[in-house]
Amino acid sequence: MENGNNVSGDKPMVMVTNDDGIDAPGLRALVRALVSTNLFHVLVFAPDSERSAASHCVSWQRSVTVKKVDVPGATAFAVSGTPADSTSLGISKKIFPSLPDLVVSGINLGCNCGYDIVYSGTVGGAREAFFHGIPSVAVSYDCHNMVGRKLNVDDFTLCAEASIPIITAMLAEIANKTYPQNCFLNINVPREVANNKGYRLTKQGKCFYKMGWTQVISEAQAVTTSQTKLMEINPSGNTEVYTEEMILSTKEEHLLFKLDTAETPTVDDEDTDYSSLQAGYISVTPLSALSPAETDSIAFFKKWLPGVCACSL
Repeated sequence: MENGNNVSGDKPMVMVTNDDGIDAPGLRALVRALVSTNLFHVLVFAPDSERSAASHCVSWQRSVTVKKVDVPGATAFAVSGTPADSTSLGISKKIFPSLPDLVVSGINLGCNCGYDIVYSGTVGGAREAFFHGIPSVAVSYDCHNMVGRKLNVDDFTLCAEASIPIITAMLAEIANKTYPQNCFLNINVPREVANNKGYRLTKQGKCFYKMGWTQVISEAQAVTTSQTKLMEINPSGNTEVYTEEMILSTKEEHLLFKLDTAETPTVDDEDTDYSSLQAGYISVTPLSALSPAETDSIAFFKKWLPGVCACSL
């Protein structure tokens, strides 16, 4: 495999992407942490604006633009597409001539555990690299439930610093050709990162943030940017009061709704990603591209399908 070493000397090349956008504080903190070690050449291909919950969406029927931007210490490009688009372009050698040794997606604003991994653009960015045989890792910060507390750059800096040992260890295994090719990693850092209990190897759980729909009066009310979230994270809940006249007036044109987090996940078994995260551990979860059914479900369908086939004759 041709990698960053072919162009950049003896330092490994790390490519960074995300789903919160190239200006997001999580990505900038991660880049600063990588650059400050002086161990890596850092390349950035990230969406030009927020693409949260984009999953593994790609821009199949439209063109995307790529613009070089200034990110101190890195060679950086903003992409008018999804996280998967950004990774795909970054490793295509159409813009940058070499392949990275490792792709890091994040640091995401909010955790990505359990079934929520399916929605995650952060995980999608890492998974795209995995599809192409490039080692990758997604990094997320569990900060959404810090009620009454403002986030600042130091929170993301600590999160980035907590990720560096794993990134460094991954690159050592990659250099030795001992890193497994059949998975990628999903890391979730607890909100009290300064007091974390260390790394814990976990499995993907079944929890997810149940969503609900809230009616809004205007598009402006429905838009929530990453920058707004960072100013202060408050308890979820709709405090708007809609009169019957307001609702009726929208019927003449169209009704507007936005998704809200309606319910916090319940804790899974102790060895799952979300449960370990809530217990204060940095959760490290190996993932694969596929989501196979559990053994008891497969056993059921082995007995069930022949009966269906017999009835159809």
